[in-house]
Amino acid sequence: MKAGRIILLILGCLMVVMGIIWALQGLNIIKYGNVMVGHMRWVLIGGVVALAGAGVILVSRRRPS
Repeated sequence: MKAGRIILLILGCLMVVMGIIWALQGLNIIKYGNVMVGHMRWVLIGGVVALAGAGVILVSRRRPS
């Protein structure tokens, strides 16, 4: 893997993890913090970020060497 592909892969993984955490906070499952907890807006934002991260992962895996 080239450095750019590795960076994209790491970025995509971080986005997926962040998105899942945000969505779980919005669903009031993770109760750490006070701004995002229990707000459905963060479920949507987290889902979008996680899906975008999955897209970045797919692009990093499909890019020609």
